[in-house]
This record gives sequence, structure tokens and C-alpha cells, in this order.
Amino acid sequence: MKHTLSSITLAILSASTLNVAFAQQEPSQTKTEEEFEVIEVSGIRQSLTNALAEKRSADSLVEVIQAVDIGKLPDQNLAEVLENVTGVQITRQAGVGTGVQIRGTNANRTEINGVSTVGSGSGRTGISFEDVSASMISAVEVIKSPEAKTIEGSVGGTINLRTIRPLQLNETLAAIRVQGEDSSLSTDGMKPRVSASWGDNWELSSGGEFGAVFSASYAEQDVTAFRPRADRDNSVAAESGAQSAQSFDFLPIQFLIQDYDNYESETVNFAGTLEWAPNDSTKFFFDAVVNDQDRRQESSRVQASGVSDLRNVSVPTEFETIHFGTLDGQDLGSIEAALKGVIPVEDGGADPNLRFSSDTNSRQTDSQIFRLGGQWQGDDLFVSVEASTSRSDSTTPSFNTTLNFINPNVATNDSNENGTPFEYDLSGGALSFGIAQSEANAPTSSQLLDPANVVLRDVNQGRDTTENQEDAFRTDFVYYLDGIVTSVDFGYRYNKSTSTSDQIRNNVGLRKMADSPSGDLFAELLVAGPDNFNAADGRKLYIKDFLLINPELAGSNPDYVLSVLNDAIVANNAITGSDRAPISSPTSQVSAFFDIEEVTHALYAQANFEYEMFRGNIGVRYLQTDITSVGNSVTVDDEGNQVVSQIVSEADYDFILPRLNLSANVSEDVIVRLGWSKDIRRPDYDDLSTSVSYSTSPNSAVSIGNPGLEPEEVTSFDISTEWYFAPSALVSVGYFHKKRKDLHVTRQVDPYEDPATGYRDTTGPVCEEGGTFNPIADINVFGPEPGVGLCVPTQTTINDSDTRTQQGVELAFQYDLSEFENDLGWASGFGVMANYTYQKSSGGEAIDTATSRANAIFALTTGIEDITVSAKQPLIDLSENAYNFTLYYEKYGFSARARYTWREGYRSEDFGSTSSYPWGFPVVQEDRGQLNASVSYDVTEQLNLAVEAVNLTESEVSQSCVNEGALLCYQGLTDRRITFGVSYKF
Repeated sequence: MKHTLSSITLAILSASTLNVAFAQQEPSQTKTEEEFEVIEVSGIRQSLTNALAEKRSADSLVEVIQAVDIGKLPDQNLAEVLENVTGVQITRQAGVGTGVQIRGTNANRTEINGVSTVGSGSGRTGISFEDVSASMISAVEVIKSPEAKTIEGSVGGTINLRTIRPLQLNETLAAIRVQGEDSSLSTDGMKPRVSASWGDNWELSSGGEFGAVFSASYAEQDVTAFRPRADRDNSVAAESGAQSAQSFDFLPIQFLIQDYDNYESETVNFAGTLEWAPNDSTKFFFDAVVNDQDRRQESSRVQASGVSDLRNVSVPTEFETIHFGTLDGQDLGSIEAALKGVIPVEDGGADPNLRFSSDTNSRQTDSQIFRLGGQWQGDDLFVSVEASTSRSDSTTPSFNTTLNFINPNVATNDSNENGTPFEYDLSGGALSFGIAQSEANAPTSSQLLDPANVVLRDVNQGRDTTENQEDAFRTDFVYYLDGIVTSVDFGYRYNKSTSTSDQIRNNVGLRKMADSPSGDLFAELLVAGPDNFNAADGRKLYIKDFLLINPELAGSNPDYVLSVLNDAIVANNAITGSDRAPISSPTSQVSAFFDIEEVTHALYAQANFEYEMFRGNIGVRYLQTDITSVGNSVTVDDEGNQVVSQIVSEADYDFILPRLNLSANVSEDVIVRLGWSKDIRRPDYDDLSTSVSYSTSPNSAVSIGNPGLEPEEVTSFDISTEWYFAPSALVSVGYFHKKRKDLHVTRQVDPYEDPATGYRDTTGPVCEEGGTFNPIADINVFGPEPGVGLCVPTQTTINDSDTRTQQGVELAFQYDLSEFENDLGWASGFGVMANYTYQKSSGGEAIDTATSRANAIFALTTGIEDITVSAKQPLIDLSENAYNFTLYYEKYGFSARARYTWREGYRSEDFGSTSSYPWGFPVVQEDRGQLNASVSYDVTEQLNLAVEAVNLTESEVSQSCVNEGALLCYQGLTDRRITFGVSYKF
């Protein structure tokens, strides 16, 4: 017996056919409805049952997640939704899912209703998942094995977000949902979310049908994470003769930081679709997706700087043994490291320094996706034509400031910093430090909160803009045949992609006391910093009392803050006699500007076949791309004036991409799939540019573009077996293999550092022994005197000279007890889903090299005097092992779900407030699991109440330097978020 589909299910299944080519729509829909029984159930079971039916009917390897109900995907965040898919892991920022890795790579594409999306930055993945509300998405499709018609550009897979199609509704669709989310670490209370959907269709008096669907949502979010950091990348040798020397070599404290990350967002989303079918063979459609996100950062950092100057003086009271493990076959040995101790103020009172920073790196993004098209179905021919445009305009305003605390209990000097004693305790996996109250010159709470005891050190302003756009036109045809080849698909696609980036910045560093106004001259801007840094783990040692330039005010009214600071500089000049000029507003950094345009023509042809137990497709895609890159070159003439010249670079390439998908129904319930394909991954736009970008950090490398960068080529092979052993049940096992040629890797050239002092060249403008001169970088510990301007590393993205191989195994299991309802009664409501992924990577020639200080440490641990440690560059964010397990229950209107996700340690580039690799290598984010859960109850057929929880156990993030389990460098203490909601269907 077959059962009819609900209105929402019909709309979702219809949307599934509208991914890459409309040519597939009519035959795919008919096939799904005629050949596969869809069981009429509700909620979780309905979504899982229909997703399995869609996966089963596909000719290629796809994974599908469908909404439980209108606007109700399994999770609130789209990245979290995708984490349910086998072979998919995610990365998080402040506990919120932001990045998605498919089969160990971030090099994927995101579409909405089969239309390419563009992101807010320079990358190629597409729209940011935090910019799209999960409430307006009806289903998520992950294409792991592409067909010839699939748009090129993915290494791991293509993600297609689908909305509801109105002409497939069989009743009026109307629903509203109201929610409130609370964060355990936020101090701003519950944040609202509202979403609504409406849709209907009508038979027209003139004949035909017309339908419309509209979805809208408004959401606020406030998330917080605490990120302590401790640098111990220096050494005190046993035979150094230093006052702190021990009978063994050890790692002293180099730097300490208390990083409080807070992100607040306000997101407005709208999605609408109009469809008109004047007759049975013709249909026209128009889709619109509009997103507006205002993402504000109101973060703070408390830094213990200049600590390294005390490494030969400060004697730790307790040590721990660090085992560095092995890198590329080199055993790096072991060494003791400071674990507990006090860092006193040095003689003369100059170090260590206490600094307070406020960060307001925000993002305001407006994105629009429009699609207009039509399709016609004849007896033997199906034709589809569409035009689309995707656009994303982003501004990233920032007004970041740093204050130096001037300890009134310690002598001052000409520089605008002096010493504050610190106590640290890095035991128990907690990187904690605070004021050493046992020291006679320790500041009191009232002194720390006195505006007269802080001076302005840094003001970094930014109003960068990025404009990305893709305009596309495509036409697709299907010609139906009788025989083994059932149809032939062929088509053409044109697209023009553009990316324009303009860095609008101004960075000012004050290093002399005479130039730096004290806080009492701008007291109206000062607020006490957050005092709850112990809220996540109950730590006793932290800095509770400190002042900041109000980050909320700096973010909302930067012109006013700048005006007050400039008034303070004028007042300070009158007091000290300084001639310090006012701070200017940000201006365009002409050396960092770029404007890139790509024009691509693509043709494809694909034969679809079916013979006895076999079905599938074989085809080829051809593409040709022309690139024009515009940037600026800045030189200096004989009179010292800047001369700006425009540089135009042009390039082109073409590729032939064959693709094959084969499915075999070896029995009624068992399918064996095989896929083989070629694809490319285009370079990120900023990697192609001719621009140069500078940072004020002495550790950040200067990025230099590479217009000659080639696309990466990837050859993929998949084989899998799926056993549908019961209704709504699946056991599957699959193997994948990817060979990646011309992988995009980073080449870094480091400046010379004196092995004795750690100093770099601070004179410039040429860095004879590596790196490049950065005129705005803070000298910090890399020179004998404070100031700006020194040699820093350079980074360029290049093509790896060797191929990289990725391979893995995916296992999945899904089952529920609904078929035993007569035997089990209430217990038949239970179900389970689980998946496991194993993957590894090998090959490649690009390497990362240890920093000068790190090599000096490894010389001590290995006994090799002139050692230079290097390691092949890893694939970032790749975990070898990962799994998730979901237990759910649904019966009598009650629904509950608990999902535990675990992934093994992986190399990461997300390690807080620095952009340079510590020790010269990406950090290792250690093994971590997370528990999410939800409960809902249908009060009536229309009214539903729900509670959802993210990170129930407040699982922490731990990051190690050099190797997994080696030296703990960073922590991430994230929040628990609870969402309460009510939904109503009219």
C-alpha cells in the first residue's frame, strides 16, 4: 500500500529536483513518487524516512536532511545541521558552528536552490552559514559524487540548501515560530528569534496554476567564550648562568593573555518563490533570498607582556615535563616547563607590562540571491532556462584600542609602560594568571580601576569593504530515449564572478609617555571590563578589575570615540609639551586594494542509463575561464613621494572534467554505488591579487598575492554499499579516495632573529636575511627599544609541487522501532542514528618550519646544535576519526532527541588573537565531544512547545603547540545555550 505525502513533504521533494539542472526535475519527481513507498508518519520519523527515500532513489552519492516540520531542521544553526551527515565535521567560533568540512576539507561549495552563492570574504565556499537562518530551509543536500551537470569547484562536496516549492503544496501553508535563546556566559539575557512562513497555490480561470511561498525570520544572538593563552616558546638553559637557571633546561613564561570573546548578531532573512504554470508542459519561476546580518564583536583582552624580559630572573616554583613527540621522523625529545610561579617587577620597573585591549571587529553583510527561469516539457525533450545573480556586500568596521596600565607603585620612565607583578598557575589544564598580590608593589583593585593609571597605547581603525558577485545564465536540455540510455542531458552555463576588496584603515601606536594621554583625559569612554572570567570553570586566579575603552560605544559610534581621544591628545600635549598630531580617520590602503573578474563558459553532456539492476550516468564537463586581476603598486620617487601605479594581470585556463556514477540494485534492499570524477578548486580571490596587506602585529606575516596561482585539480573515487534492511532503516559502508594536484599551500619566509637576544632588524627598508619590512608593526620584544617598524615574515600561496592523497571510510546506521508498535507499545517510539568516519592524508611537498626560538629549544631537547625542524604542511581541520550518535523518541505528540558528536584532534589555524603559527606550526585542537539535545510537545495539532540545548556539558576546547598532547597553549571555554520556543500552524 502506498501513502500520500503531506504538503510540506511534497514541497521538499519537489525542491530536491531543482538543484543543479532543471532538466532532472520532471523525471526525478515521477520516479520518486512511482517507485518508492513513502510512509505517512510525522515529525522526526517523517523527515528521516523521506530523506532515506530520496537518497535511495538518487543515481549518485548524496546525503539529505529534511526539516522535521515547517522551519524546523534538527538544529538551529546550519553548520550544526550538517554535522549530522556522515563524513562531515564542523568548526566553531565561540561555540557556534561556522565552518564545515566535508571529507576532511573546507574546499566545498554552497548553493541555494541550485544557485551558486558568494561569501562575505575572499573565499570560494559561498555564503556564510551564520548568515542564513535554518528556519527558512526545508532540506539540506550534500552531493559527494558530482555528475557532469554539477557546477565545478568542490573538493569535498557541494552543499545545496533547498526552500519550499509552492506548486507542490496541496493545502495552505501558514506557520509562525517564536523563540528565546539564553547563553550561560552572556550577561545580556535572553535573545529573541521569530520566523514565519506562508504559501499557497491557485487554479487560474484562464487555465494553469499560480503559487507563492514566503518565509521570513529575525534573530538575535549573544555568545561568549573565554580563551586563556600561555606562551612558553623560549628557553633558559641549565648552563646559561642566568639567575633563574636550574640544573635542567626549561621553558619560561613568554606571554600570558586573558581573552574574553563576545559576539552579538542581528540577522534578518527573507526567502520567496513565485511559480506559474500556464499549462501542463510549461512553468516559470522566480526565487529571491535576501539576508542582512549585523555581527558585532565586543571582546576584551588582558595581556601580560614583556614577561620574556624576566625569563632569566623569574624562578618557577613548579615545573611540568613536556614531551614534544615526533615531527616528520625527528624525535623532538622532552623538556621541563614553568607550571607555577611569580613574575616580579624587574629592577628599574620597566617590565612586565599589563595591557587592556578592546576589540570590535564587526561585520555588516547584505546578500541577495535572485533567480528567474522557465522550463518546458515536450514529448521527447525537456528545456530549462534560467538567469541568476548572487551578491554579497560586506563592511567590517573596527575600532580596536589598547591601554597600558601604569602601576603607581613602580617607577616610570620615558616609555608609556612600567611593571606589574604576575602570578601564574598552568596546572590542571587551566591556563590562569593574575596579579601577584604577595608582591609589595602589586596594584590594588581601586588602582586598577583608576582612569589616571592607564594611558593610551594603540588605536587601530578599520572600515574594510568587500563586494562579491556572480551573475550566471544557463540552459539545460534533456532528450528522452528508449533503450539502455534513457536520456541525454546537455547544457551550457555562463558566469561572471567579481571580487573587489578595499582596506580602509588607520593604525596608530603611541610608545612615549609624553605622547600618551592618561585615562582621566578621556574618562567618559572608559568602562570596567567583564569581571566573570571565572564563570566557565570556576578558576580562582584571573584579573577581575581592569578598564577598557567601551567596546560597545567604539563599535556603535567610532567618530565620537575618535573625537574624544583627539581632544585628550591635545590636552595631553599642553601638559607634556608633546607635538603628537591628532589621530586621523581610516583611509584606503592603496597597496591592499584588488579587483578581480572571472568569466567562465562551461559545457556538459551526460548520458543517463538503466539496464536490469544497473542505473547511473556518464558524462563530461568542459570549462574555460578568463581572469583579470587589478591591483596597485606603491613606490617612492626621488623626492620621497608615494607613486601609485595600477597593475593589471591576466590569465586563463580550461579543464575537461569527466564524471561517472553507477548504482546497482544487487537485491531488493541493497544498493552498491560507484563514482569517479574530476573537479577543480579555484584559488581564493585574495590569493590571486597583486596586493600587499600589513598588520600592526610583529608576529603576523605580510600576505603577498600570487596572480599566477593555478586551480587545484582533484580526482575522486567512491564506492559504497547501502542496505535498507527495514522501513526507515539503513546500514551503509563506503570508501573514498581523492588525489589532489596543485594543492594551494602557504610559503612563508621568516626574518632573521638574533639567537642570543631574539631581536630582528628594525631599521629597514630592506630585510637582507628574509622577510619584509613592515613600517607599522609593533617592535615589542623584537628590538631593544619600543616603537614601530621591523622585519616580519612574508606569506604567499603557491601550488604544491607534489600530489596530496586523501582516503577514508564512512559508516552509517539508522533504525527505529516503529514497526514493532503492536509488540512494544510506547517503547516503539525510540530510534537511533549513528555514523563514523575515518580519514587520512598523505603526500605533498610544502613544509612548515619552526621559528628561531623554537629551533633553539629543539637544539636543547635533541642535542643537535644547528637543528632546523620542519614538517609537511597538514590539511587544516582534518580529523582522522569522528563519529556522532543520536538517540531520539517520538510518540503521542512528544519528541526528544539527544546527539553526541566527537572528533579527534586536528590541526587548526583558529587560536585566538594572533594570526601567526606558534612555534611555526598550526596548533592541534585536542579531541573534543559535544552533547546537544531537544524536547518538544504537540499541545494540539497546531501548537508545539520546544526546548533545545547546545553544548549541554559545556565542553571545553584545548589546543596544544607542536604536537597533540605536547604543550598546552590555548584554551576555549564555551557557553551552554538554551532555546525556548513555541510554534503554531494555522
